[in-house]
Amino acid sequence: MTEAPAPVELLVCTTCRAGQPTDQEGPRPGALLESALQGKDWPEHVTVKAVECLSNCDHGCSVVVRGGSDRWTYVYGNFTGADDVDLVHEGITKYAATTDGLVPWRERSTHFRKNCIARIPPLVLPE
Repeated sequence: MTEAPAPVELLVCTTCRAGQPTDQEGPRPGALLESALQGKDWPEHVTVKAVECLSNCDHGCSVVVRGGSDRWTYVYGNFTGADDVDLVHEGITKYAATTDGLVPWRERSTHFRKNCIARIPPLVLPE
């Protein structure tokens, strides 16, 4: 029997403004991205959660992906909002298919390769 994969969380900053003025009317680009991501078909072990301010305000919309104590955690930025929903979905689905969070470099989209804000080691470091 195969062990179920560890849960993966995609945290989406709903206050991200993607470089737009803070007094702009209507929902912010981050909130629009989060809403669009909620509507995607995700693997069973992936959940999308809204969070406030990831402190990357001047660098587009930001997301965090984490998944259990054995996976690396990543913070990605420079998304434009709901227009990037398919790009984010593809990258996070690849991450969710790993056991350690390490998607091979060439399998990552250019955006994920060039817009990694932080890479955080797993809670349990491999020996």
